[in-house]
Amino acid sequence: MHTAGALALMTVLATTAACGSGSADSDSADSGKAGSAFGVSAAMYPLQWLTERVGGPDIAVTGLAKPGVEPHDLELSPIQVARLEETGLVVYIRGVQPAVDEAVEQHAADRGFDAATAVRTLPATAGDDHADEHAGETDEEHAGEHGDEHAGEGGSPISYDPHIWLDPSRFATVATKLGERLAAADPAHAQGYRERAAKVAAELTALDGEMTRGLRTCASNAIVTSHAAFAYLADRYRLRQIGVSGVNPDAEPAPARLAQVAEVARREKVTTIFTESLVSPKVAEVLAGEVGAKTAVLDPIESRPASGDYTSAMRRNLTALQAALRCS
Repeated sequence: MHTAGALALMTVLATTAACGSGSADSDSADSGKAGSAFGVSAAMYPLQWLTERVGGPDIAVTGLAKPGVEPHDLELSPIQVARLEETGLVVYIRGVQPAVDEAVEQHAADRGFDAATAVRTLPATAGDDHADEHAGETDEEHAGEHGDEHAGEGGSPISYDPHIWLDPSRFATVATKLGERLAAADPAHAQGYRERAAKVAAELTALDGEMTRGLRTCASNAIVTSHAAFAYLADRYRLRQIGVSGVNPDAEPAPARLAQVAEVARREKVTTIFTESLVSPKVAEVLAGEVGAKTAVLDPIESRPASGDYTSAMRRNLTALQAALRCS
């Protein structure tokens, strides 16, 4: 990397390192239902969206993460923890939110649904191409491997990437498994859960088809992202992710990593450095200036989008990728 560019990037790092994305307060979003509806808590937005769609009118969903707040930093209030003792099911991904993991273990151990156990997971990495890894395996064939990864971990950090919802085909599998879990927990409404789960899975499969067709013929397959949240999207659509920082968006990228990413971006003739709505864009902007690229938003959908929902956010991601990769 050019000396001036390296100094600029290091200056940005110094000014942004102390800036966290915040954490949720005791307020939480819910579906507005009360009374006799089966109570479900969802740890973060994509899981809340899926749970509301599968549960429909038979459940009352409480979202644990506040909209617009980085979910990795979630801290639960005493009221939220107390509510978990009463909820019928907690939908979460183990390892994303330590406060939720601890609360489930202590207060809802028999009522937790770890969505990542339903699908084939990918290793946590800031690096590149996973497209050929486990090629040909289905989620069902590989699901047991995820269970083995959990064994003996206790409270230790997970070794897999938790952003499973960024592959609609995997998320469809989660929808089906969630429908079965709700049916078992609330048998009186089992048929409705299963029917809605099948409908949501079909919608997600259709979205997957849109993205497959839209990204089939592109001039490039390299995406440079502010943090490595897009391994599942890259795995599904044969792209190559180059993350400036790792899976944790709060992790500070080392100068050597920045130099490496800049070198790859120049070599691959990358036209766009992707930023996110919940992460400071400053490092990405300086990197883009260094390599002669522009910036654009690629949403990891960790929080509720400013407009629309999960599916509309994924379609906006598709549009951004098609422009950056020069797809036809």
